Amino acid sequence: MADKTKAITSAALASALSLGLAAAARAQVHVEKPTYTFEKCYGVAKASKNDCYTSTHSCGGVSKVDGDKASWIYVPKGACEKIVGGKLSEEK
Repeated sequence: MADKTKAITSAALASALSLGLAAAARAQVHVEKPTYTFEKCYGVAKASKNDCYTSTHSCGGVSKVDGDKASWIYVPKGACEKIVGGKLSEEK
């Protein structure tokens, strides 16, 4: 009986882990560069809406907080500094 319980527990744990990994993989996004003239605008992306990698993660769509100073989005050239909090380079 103990072996059966151990097997069920192991299967449940494996299922939970694989679902978590699948959700994380789905959340990561590779965003294509825009066709318009663009610049990277740091500090204005909503949580999980950043366009690409930062110093803390390697994919788009994975920032954890709104306005993360390391996360950026593509905006039309000249628009970033018109946005409150928008910076053309990552603040360190």
